[in-house]
Amino acid sequence: MENFVVFVLLSLPVLAISRRSLFKLRSHGFYRFFAWESMAFLLSINYPYWFINPFETLQIISWLLLFGAIYPLAAGFIELKMKGKSQKCRQGDSYYKFEETTEVVDTGIYKYIRHPMYCSLLLLTWGIFLKNPVTDALLASLVASIFLFFTSVFDEKECLSFFGEKYRDYMKRTKRFIPYIF
Repeated sequence: MENFVVFVLLSLPVLAISRRSLFKLRSHGFYRFFAWESMAFLLSINYPYWFINPFETLQIISWLLLFGAIYPLAAGFIELKMKGKSQKCRQGDSYYKFEETTEVVDTGIYKYIRHPMYCSLLLLTWGIFLKNPVTDALLASLVASIFLFFTSVFDEKECLSFFGEKYRDYMKRTKRFIPYIF
């Protein structure tokens, strides 16, 4: 019951944040909602194990992933804010202010990967999973990862629609989540 309450408490802000894109099946926000919900479920079942056996190998790797998630998130957000030239002319009303970029950002972390913020969410997902790697947590982590992948695919479709060839060229020069690999 406690895990359910934690899940509901985590889901309420996710629902509030996602309300604009929740029913737009072709928007990246639709898939992001389900990734966040999977992560909320994962956190709700793994939070009791957060500080148990802190020097165990999996716990150390978990903390490395969790802290490692900070850099792509911060670097991606800052770079978008500084170079994205945010304007309300982007199609759709489901974008957040920092997503309303009118320039392809291909500097900083974006020089290497197209989706640093989703990379950050993947690191968080697998960091949370390693706190207590059980079957339910593995399934939730896989579901979150799959939805983050689809989020990136639909985000790229939106960017191709708005930026055209400039974004297509950018896609040829970068990887999706992991520099030089994927």
